[in-house]
Amino acid sequence: MKKIKIRGNRPLAGEITISGAKNSAVALIPAAILADSPVILEGVPDIQDVHSLIEILEIMGVKTSFTNHQLTIDPTEIISIPMPTGKINSLRASYYFMGALLGKFGEAVVGLPGGCYLGPRPINLHVKGFEALGAEVTNEHGAMYLRSANEGIQGTNIFLDMVSIGATVNIMLAAVKAKGKTTIENAAREPEIIDVANLLNKMGADIKGAGTDVIRINGVEKLHGTTHSIIPDRIEAGTYIAMAAAVGKGIAVKNVLHEHLESFLAKLTEMGVNMDIGEDSIFVHETKDLRPVNVKTYPYPGFATDLQQPITPLLLKAGGHSEVVDTIYEKRVNHIPELARMGAKASIEGNMMLLNGPATLQGAEVAASDLRAGACLVIAGLMAEGETTVSKVEYILRGYDHIVEKLTALGADIEMVEE
Repeated sequence: MKKIKIRGNRPLAGEITISGAKNSAVALIPAAILADSPVILEGVPDIQDVHSLIEILEIMGVKTSFTNHQLTIDPTEIISIPMPTGKINSLRASYYFMGALLGKFGEAVVGLPGGCYLGPRPINLHVKGFEALGAEVTNEHGAMYLRSANEGIQGTNIFLDMVSIGATVNIMLAAVKAKGKTTIENAAREPEIIDVANLLNKMGADIKGAGTDVIRINGVEKLHGTTHSIIPDRIEAGTYIAMAAAVGKGIAVKNVLHEHLESFLAKLTEMGVNMDIGEDSIFVHETKDLRPVNVKTYPYPGFATDLQQPITPLLLKAGGHSEVVDTIYEKRVNHIPELARMGAKASIEGNMMLLNGPATLQGAEVAASDLRAGACLVIAGLMAEGETTVSKVEYILRGYDHIVEKLTALGADIEMVEE
């Protein structure tokens, strides 16, 4: 079992470079199988979710090579095989194979996805979208069976009852080779949606409106290979910017698009964090006196649910009372009792997380309950006096590329140990 050990309360300085976006990569990789020749993805993060998706591709007969953050996907010999169980269950993003296989073959058998448990994350919107396109969808023994009629997938108008990144991407993947025109209304607007649409358009698709709440797709018959560079990971960037504000003596965060982080950066400015924002980098100055703020998560361009946990340790440095409400995943609160073990004045009341600072954190044994909770606890460990041991590290490795090496380069006393 892997654990991360941190001897905290050390000032960090230097620069840190952000990897490609996890939430893009996990959608771009399934999207690539729609091509009839090789797709090259550049800037792919070296994380567990990517390795899991590569294993799934290889089960389907797709040839891959992954070196120096460049992933080549050759789907020319892909076979549509049922995947009701196994690796497909290990990560949530495996559900993108539903849309990709439906678009490619007109059918799919895909096991229901796993990943971090953040409360109910139903796929009923995905199913509604697939059915609107003319597919028959059944849940048999925990696997989704998707079959299109003889005439194949047909373009249509789809209104999403809720804004959903997963459903927006999955419907795009299924509809890109459909006959006729598909319109997705109330679509998610995240930068990762634009990234997926850009890849598909380079492959020969006809998608307009990605990044707005109405996406229009004119179906095409064929898609071809291409080369595409993934956008920087805004969540990783936000995580390290929060860490820099909490324990930094001047840290430059490189390869970051500030336009993707406007609501997050506005909240840090409100707290009193001093930053120099450049075209593709942000320098975070040493910050002493922080003001408490209230945070409420919303779909993009609102404050991202994935940054709610990483900003929490920073809120504990502020003098006074802060409140955090996650409107996306109400069960995303398991980091709060772990922070309390470290001496934080932190509690949960209804759907609110209540934080009082400034807190002096003490090293403790804590456990990550999901990917971003793990990032939160690493930041708390860097702030704390004494030694912190974070277990269930596999969650962190799902989404943070070489986190130990990146923090060590800043001067952190941090190591991964096997127990």
